Amino acid sequence: MGSIIVLAILIGIAFFVVGLYNGLVAARNGYKNAFAQIDVQLTRRYDLIPNLVEIAKSYMKHERETLEAVIQARNSAVSGLSAAKANPGDAVAMQQLAGADNALTQTLGRLFALSEAYPDLKANQNMMQLSEELTSTENKVAFSRQAYNDAVMGYNNRREMFPGSIIANSFAFAPAEPLKIESDAKRDVPKVAFT
Repeated sequence: MGSIIVLAILIGIAFFVVGLYNGLVAARNGYKNAFAQIDVQLTRRYDLIPNLVEIAKSYMKHERETLEAVIQARNSAVSGLSAAKANPGDAVAMQQLAGADNALTQTLGRLFALSEAYPDLKANQNMMQLSEELTSTENKVAFSRQAYNDAVMGYNNRREMFPGSIIANSFAFAPAEPLKIESDAKRDVPKVAFT
């Protein structure tokens, strides 16, 4: 009778450990899925930018340096996204992505500020449509970041709280890094209104 009780306790402990492990796996997959949503939105954003620059080129012939800076920042952001996509949650990859995306936002801001001096460009239907799509995509990126950061927080909580921390450390569940934007100025969506 005593061995049956011991066996039942061991089976109960085994189920408990398996449940904790599976919960950590589900939480890790959750934040990776949330990052995939950021990937979709950032890829869309990055795909819109070359079209925007092409339209602006024909009007802003004397602003070549700004246009090249936008393309260079876009390419850097695409590289940062690729690195982050390879390892979502990695602290270095998230910091590189945030930095590259912030640089892109700043160069886009310069492009839109310069475009104010070109009334024909502001009135261009394609430019207005691309600007509207970019603004919509920026909003979707913000929502995706929030969902990702919430998923990372849930995973990290499971990973760090007892008794999950014992299982997480035993099976090398690494902490995940949220996608942070350092300052309030960098949190602003670029203004793309052409009126």
